[in-house]
Amino acid sequence: MGKRTAKTPGNVVDLFCGAGGLSYGFFQEGFNIVAGVDLDQACRYAFQENNQSAFYAKDIRNVTGAWLKSIKWGRPRVLAGCAPCQPFSIYNPKNKDSQWKLLQEFARLVEETLPDVVTMENVPALLKYRKGKVFGEFKAVLESCDYHIWHDVVFCPEYGVPQRRYRLILLASRRGAIKMVAPRCKAGNFPTVRSAIKALPRIAAGGVCRKDPLHKAALLSETNMKRIRQSKRGGSWRDWDESLVSKCHTRDTGRRFLSVYGRMEWDEPAPTITTYFHGFGNGRFGHPSQNRALSLREGALLQSFPEWYAFAEKGQTIRMKEVGRMIGNAVPPRLARAIAQSINHHLQGYPT
Repeated sequence: MGKRTAKTPGNVVDLFCGAGGLSYGFFQEGFNIVAGVDLDQACRYAFQENNQSAFYAKDIRNVTGAWLKSIKWGRPRVLAGCAPCQPFSIYNPKNKDSQWKLLQEFARLVEETLPDVVTMENVPALLKYRKGKVFGEFKAVLESCDYHIWHDVVFCPEYGVPQRRYRLILLASRRGAIKMVAPRCKAGNFPTVRSAIKALPRIAAGGVCRKDPLHKAALLSETNMKRIRQSKRGGSWRDWDESLVSKCHTRDTGRRFLSVYGRMEWDEPAPTITTYFHGFGNGRFGHPSQNRALSLREGALLQSFPEWYAFAEKGQTIRMKEVGRMIGNAVPPRLARAIAQSINHHLQGYPT
C-alpha cells in the first residue's frame, strides 16, 4: 500500500475504525491515515483498500500508547474514534451494555500519547448517559491534559449527508481553540434520497445487480411483499388492509412505531441508516417506488460513501448482515470530511 508523497496536514490513527468511513473523510482531505484499529476482522479489506492504510485487529483494551507511537505516527498527530454507540443509543433504552467503558479506554490512550488533536463522534444520547457522567469524565481527562475542547450536536444533512442523522462531535486540541466548520447546506437544499440513489438500476426483492454485487436487496416473504405493495411513501402500516397488520402494532406499546415497514420519501433526506437498514420491517427502509427494502449499495450511498467504495474483495460472497453492519456503524464520510476540514484549518492556524 503506497503512501502519499505530498505534504500532509496531519497523521491519523483511527480507533474503532470499522469499514473506514471516518478515515475516508480525512483521506479525502489529504491526511495520512497511519492505522485503523478495530476488533471486527470483517472490516479489514474495506478499511485498507479505500484508505491506503494498515488495519490492526485489536481489542482497544489491549492497545497501549507505546504501541501507537511505535507505528511511525508522525506529527501533527490526530487521534480519531467513534466508540461503539450501542450503550448510549435510544434503541438500547435499558443501557446495560458495558461497552460504554471503551470510551474510558479512548481517554486512556489520549493520556498516554498526547496527540495534537483528538476527535470523537457518537450519538447525542451520550451527553445524558448516566446523567452525563460518562461524557463528563471523558472531557475531564482531556482538560487535565491541556486540551481546548469544542463539542456540539450536528445535523448531518447540513454537511451534505442525505439522511436525518444527528451526531455528537467533539474536537480537542493542545495547540489552541478549535471548532467545527460551518454547515454548507440549509433546509430546502438538503441532499435527498432521490439525489443519492435514483440513478441505480432497478432490482427486485432478493435480486442483485450484475454490474455491482453490493446493489443487492433482501428477499421478502409473501406477507411482506403484500405489505410493501400497500405501503405509501412517507406512510405507515396504518395504510394496509387490516389482515396485514401485525398484532404487536395494534397494542398500545406498538402504536407509536409508525415508521417500521415504511417507505422512504424521494425528495427528503432518508431516516437514520442503522445496521439493519436492509430489512423492510426494521424501520422506514422501504424503497420509495420499488417493492423491496434498500439494497446494501443504496444504504452506503445514503451514508454518503462514494459509489465505488469497496466493502468486499471481488468475487467474495456478499453477506447482508456483515456488510450491513459495516455500513450502518460507519461515520458518514461527508460528515467525516467536514471534521477533517475543521482540523486542517485549525492546524494551519497553529503551526508547530
